[in-house]
Amino acid sequence: MPFTDSILRPGRLLHDGRVRGWLAQLAIALGVLGLVWYFVDNAGQNLARSGVATGFDFMGARSGVDIDFKLIEYGPDSSYARLLLVGIANTLFVSAFGIVLATVLGFAVGIGRLSQNWLLQGFSTIYVEAVRNVPLLLFVLLWYYLVIRGLPAPRQSIDLFGAGFVNNRGVFLPSPVAGAPFYAVPAAFAAGVLATLVLRRWARARQDATGRPFPVFEAGLALVAGLPLLAAVVAALATPWNWPALRGFGVRGGVAVIPEFLALLAALGTYTAAFIAEIVRGGILSVTRGQREAAAALGLSRRQVLRLVVLPQAMRVIIPPLTSQYVNLVKNSSYAAVIAYPEIVSVFVGSALNNTGRAVEIIAITLAIYLAINVSVSLLMTWYSARTATAAR
Repeated sequence: MPFTDSILRPGRLLHDGRVRGWLAQLAIALGVLGLVWYFVDNAGQNLARSGVATGFDFMGARSGVDIDFKLIEYGPDSSYARLLLVGIANTLFVSAFGIVLATVLGFAVGIGRLSQNWLLQGFSTIYVEAVRNVPLLLFVLLWYYLVIRGLPAPRQSIDLFGAGFVNNRGVFLPSPVAGAPFYAVPAAFAAGVLATLVLRRWARARQDATGRPFPVFEAGLALVAGLPLLAAVVAALATPWNWPALRGFGVRGGVAVIPEFLALLAALGTYTAAFIAEIVRGGILSVTRGQREAAAALGLSRRQVLRLVVLPQAMRVIIPPLTSQYVNLVKNSSYAAVIAYPEIVSVFVGSALNNTGRAVEIIAITLAIYLAINVSVSLLMTWYSARTATAAR
């Protein structure tokens, strides 16, 4: 029976499966909201009886917390809202680099596990099995205390060919005096992506008309990577630099990448890469052997078979679990509190909560931020998965 007929006959609404489904979902949603409201109201009453202040008015108060690694302007006289922004920026910063590192390393190791080179295959297998069976917390501590903190002291710093220094206090690199010229780098990247999309459409039309293929991948890679690199070189030549130098008991000048960031980035990237490697291996094995044999019969090389035939089909299997690993990496960045890297949990749930005592408000804000970040990552990967599935049809 059409749904409009069910609307016109209210007595038969409950006989419509879709209506019953909507009513069930509405009842569950109302039940969950009621349960949340009960706990929030109960917590508020208990806090009021205990004489504990509640509310979000503390966000505008002076934090008094000092942070040694910040991507935006901040000082002890800044507000707790500004402190929260610093934590969010640091979390997104290490998560973004961690996702890139984990993806590149994970795909390399996953493909290496299927290599016919027994040495590469054996090394990849040992890496995956060793890392996946170690808790992430121990992995973070291993990178921080055994690797990063095991570097030489500042006076014995490792010289990076005159461009910087590496020691147990971090990596010291030159910093530009004026950052305005480097705004051209993201603009060049956007232009490269746009030019690649236009080139891809033109190449398809050309191949349909003439039958002659065009190396879109190589040309797109040159545009996406080459234009930003050229813009970075021009910007580097157009601005003076502040060079680090050994002075006294440490390094002065330049920009310092703190050891906590390096340890967390290395731990998140190498740990998540082991799980991504298994996802990639499973995705490649999901492509039938006949696809590879047919591609080889057409005269394609192994690299072409992998890039043009296997990976495009495997990505439909890889993307859903890969999204889960990206979300896990963002959540696992909270392990930074163990080594005092100033991300959300460390600076907000840690320092701000200790200073204000607003546990309910601070934890609620932190949960909402992690939820927003991870939902955004999931939506982006879902969009990419839909685009991949559409292109593969």
